[in-house]
Amino acid sequence: MIARALAALAAGLLTLAASPAQAAVTMAFWSRDFGDYFPHAFFRLRGTLDAGGAPVDASYGFTARSVTPAILFGNVAGRIERPKLGYMQGSKVRFAVTLSDAQYGAVLALVREWDATTGDSTYNLGKRNCVTFVREAARRAGLTTVDFPKLMKKPTSFLRAVAAANPAQVRVIEQDGKTYLAEHPPLDGVVPVEAPVATPGTLPAKKADESER
Repeated sequence: MIARALAALAAGLLTLAASPAQAAVTMAFWSRDFGDYFPHAFFRLRGTLDAGGAPVDASYGFTARSVTPAILFGNVAGRIERPKLGYMQGSKVRFAVTLSDAQYGAVLALVREWDATTGDSTYNLGKRNCVTFVREAARRAGLTTVDFPKLMKKPTSFLRAVAAANPAQVRVIEQDGKTYLAEHPPLDGVVPVEAPVATPGTLPAKKADESER
């Protein structure tokens, strides 16, 4: 009996060893409030697809090309940006979700749809801003309750509302970026959609800190 049980246990362990390692891409939603920068929301994709391949590590946000009074009066030029490391360290991680490969593909399609070279990069403060972008990203990530019209100019309040409305689908984090990045350091992976690396939303007459460069 004991020998048979040990044999069964050994067979089970061999089966586990032969199985492929579990893989997934985590999508973390971030925000930054007023300071030297315009309020902003963005997300980070990090991990490995279930289908395999090189790991992914890239962050994306949508913002006006320049923060000027013109954004108060209608449409202006916008662009997809990848926030600089120092900017992320000064931001906050609100929550994260685990993506299926199909959801990951849908999120990348969104990035391309809003990019100046492959889609429509029109920015509008009230109708097509960074919060609008992450709202659609959250929808494509599988979250079902993402519409909060009164919060579309309030990145942090919006993300907290989304997390509260989708408790079974998200992992609430609420951690400062510097600590989170120390625990989840950059991977030596691919950037699936190229975009400028920048400090989003620097206000006029303000300069980025050395850590932002």
